Amino acid sequence: MTQAPARPKSERRRHDREIFALAVPAFGALVAEPLFVMVDSAIVGHLGTPQLAGLGIAAALLATGVSVFVFLAYATTAAVARRVGAGDLPSAIRQGMDGIWLALLLGMAVIAVTLPTAPWLVEVFGASDTAAPYATTYLRVSSLGIPAMLIVLAATGVLRGLQDTRTPLYVAIAGFTANAVLNVVLVHGAGLGIAGSAWGTVIAQVGMAVAYLFVVVRGARRHGASLRPDAAGIRASAQAGAPLLVRTLSLRAVLMIATGVAARLGDAEVAAHQIILSLWSLMAFALDAIAIAGQAIIGRYLGAGDAEGARRVCRRMVEWGIASGLLLGALIVLARPLFIPLFTDDQTVRDTLLPALLVVALSQPIAGVVFVLDGVLMGAGDGPYLAAAMVVTLVAFAPVALLVPAFGGGLTALWWAMGLMMLVRMVTLWLRMRSGRWVVTGATR
Repeated sequence: MTQAPARPKSERRRHDREIFALAVPAFGALVAEPLFVMVDSAIVGHLGTPQLAGLGIAAALLATGVSVFVFLAYATTAAVARRVGAGDLPSAIRQGMDGIWLALLLGMAVIAVTLPTAPWLVEVFGASDTAAPYATTYLRVSSLGIPAMLIVLAATGVLRGLQDTRTPLYVAIAGFTANAVLNVVLVHGAGLGIAGSAWGTVIAQVGMAVAYLFVVVRGARRHGASLRPDAAGIRASAQAGAPLLVRTLSLRAVLMIATGVAARLGDAEVAAHQIILSLWSLMAFALDAIAIAGQAIIGRYLGAGDAEGARRVCRRMVEWGIASGLLLGALIVLARPLFIPLFTDDQTVRDTLLPALLVVALSQPIAGVVFVLDGVLMGAGDGPYLAAAMVVTLVAFAPVALLVPAFGGGLTALWWAMGLMMLVRMVTLWLRMRSGRWVVTGATR
């Protein structure tokens, strides 16, 4: 990439306003999602320890399954944004409907697999004899809401592609509120126990899907876009999402390897690791919000044929990523005396946690660049490269992480390995950005 000319302040401010307007509501919607499980946990926890343990296992299975299909949001965002940039709103919405139909088909397939295999899945996850029946009940009932969950993912991608991140925020807030009320009413008022919690979540998810469909269908009718399923369009959506599925599975493998290594290090280490992962996830939401803005904006610029504009906004978002990473890293260091006591009173866990947490703080600027460039390349529809880069990262990370216990390393060494993983990701993404090969203009890639 050639040296960029100095950009006027007015252009930087315009980019900043655009990124901010998309990223802030996106962050709110992202944070609202894990609150569903938190509400369920708070209410089910009063039923007893076996019920709470069962919920934890079922929720982990559901989260793992649904996260595999997050490509429904990412691929749809990029495809819709390109067509918006090209000025073809009917085609943009038609593309979004293909993604929604794909989500419905995948959701029905997941139900068909989950209902008969729920007891086996719970057993594989290591549920105790007392928790297993509750986990099975929650998993079976909640699986009925998976089609709605996947429709929400795809429809969220449609609205993001249309440069609208506010509606997903409003729907997420409404869904969270409905879930909380329904859980109280069905668990305690109707006496349905853990099944009531699952039904409350399913009803809230279906309500969210209906709200999204109302918005998308209204837009389709306004612009004359067909709502019927189109086999070729659904197939194209699946093909666009396949590389992102590989990327997501590789990332999940990294996290699973890290947790497995931490478990081999000892109880204090795995406890501290889980605390760090929860904080890491929260920081990831903040950085992912910028990435979501990147997906929508880059797709629109490329669809409009403005290659140089896409490059300029990419550079500005990288600056945002670095600044956000520095801020998050500083917050971790400065606020650690406040939040560490909230998680544990065990001094051994605290002593194990602190040095590893400082490694996480140091790596946040790298994470900021990684998340932003990830979003840029997703917005460009550069899924095959993202898949290959994440596989390379997994191959580089796995042996280093697995050797940590063998060489007597502790949790800090494991998180240095995680830092190496982020560094490899940054290098692979940066090389792609510098090459300019991601800059492919037009309504389709």
